Amino acid sequence: MQYKQEKLNRIRTIIREDLTYLESNQNFNFLSQELREKYNIVDTENVSSNNYDPIALSIIEESKDGLVLDCGAGKRSYYYENVVNFEIVPYDTTDVLGVGEELPFQDNVFEAVFSLAVLEHVKDPFQCAKEIARVMKPGGKLYCVVPFLQPLHGYPHHYYNMSIEGLRNLFADKLCIQKQEVIASGLPIWALSWILNSWAGGLHGKTKEDFISMKISDLLDNPVNYLGQDFVTELSAEKNIELACTTALIATKTGTLEDSQKSESVSVPEIKSVTNTVHSDKSQHRKSNLSSWDKFIDRVRYGRSS
Repeated sequence: MQYKQEKLNRIRTIIREDLTYLESNQNFNFLSQELREKYNIVDTENVSSNNYDPIALSIIEESKDGLVLDCGAGKRSYYYENVVNFEIVPYDTTDVLGVGEELPFQDNVFEAVFSLAVLEHVKDPFQCAKEIARVMKPGGKLYCVVPFLQPLHGYPHHYYNMSIEGLRNLFADKLCIQKQEVIASGLPIWALSWILNSWAGGLHGKTKEDFISMKISDLLDNPVNYLGQDFVTELSAEKNIELACTTALIATKTGTLEDSQKSESVSVPEIKSVTNTVHSDKSQHRKSNLSSWDKFIDRVRYGRSS
């Protein structure tokens, strides 16, 4: 592929000189074993392949005299001369292999950067944001899309979803944010359809038929009233994780008092307090000075309003 070799020659001029890499006629490979272990990169058979939307296409056209970095490009159906496809997977369209937390490019070299449905899959999105800003030219443009209400989907991992405020927080101290919006592919109907289809896919037989036949009005009651329903209880543990409203974690702190500052885990006494609250009998007398967290647990577990 002529375009591939011409682009690789162009990329060679913007690679950081302090890094080692492997070079082939397909890509530059910066994905060392050390980086794999540091950022939990594993081989995957999942194929991420999406077409560019009109916003991305217009940026590619605007930047035709420079280079655009597609950070987490996936497998591209069309190979653009001026788009550097950066990936952890060696697709035939991948130009550079590496991780977003440690981009192998010099400062101020890209006219634009894409991060399209990628930052939820990286171990450290804050570091990725710093690196994206670093490699952008002054006046360069970032086009970033992240999920908010999307189920778990690993390519191969899924770490973080973000609200509109969370996305802004990643870049507000590094770039001048011009606009934030919900684009067509991010409208609420996508989340609703995804969740309902995945939920139905986790059911079988009559339970699935009954769930699909339900009306919207059948699902608008207090969620506590559905906890014993078949369409709730028959979901597998894996499906509950995929579609979870929240997930919970309990941890213990190792070591001694002297090295306690080195751990960020929740302290054992605090865990015991929460555990005792969660497992108290529903009819047990509750003290009037419950913490806000205890009251929240009450509302979730017992459906109490206060």
